[in-house]
Amino acid sequence: MDIEEINNITSRILYCAYKVHTAPGPGLLESSYEECLHYEMKQQNLHAERQKALPLFYEGIKLEVGCRVDFMVEDAVIVEIKVVDSFNDVHKAQILTYLKMSGCRIRLLLNFNVAHLKQGIKRLIL
Repeated sequence: MDIEEINNITSRILYCAYKVHTAPGPGLLESSYEECLHYEMKQQNLHAERQKALPLFYEGIKLEVGCRVDFMVEDAVIVEIKVVDSFNDVHKAQILTYLKMSGCRIRLLLNFNVAHLKQGIKRLIL
């Protein structure tokens, strides 16, 4: 998938995230935003797998569940939802690990616990 296609997907995901953040605003549980975002991505005809398990390869052994990502969208973009005061180094390290494990190049980290969603978006490229 080329960068133009990936940019189109991330733009559509962000459109959905802005729509979800605008309606209820901050203050809900992470699972509530996840449910709403999944609905909106379906409305945009995005193929989004929820709570997608990523395998972990450890010493040559494949462990079936190394982690779960909130969404794997179009097999190209990982979306992780947070409801936190601010992102910290652990969130960023987690993102890089998930990117390496998945083979994806793009990951969106969305924090819905902000006044304006623009303040809660981190786009990372591996």
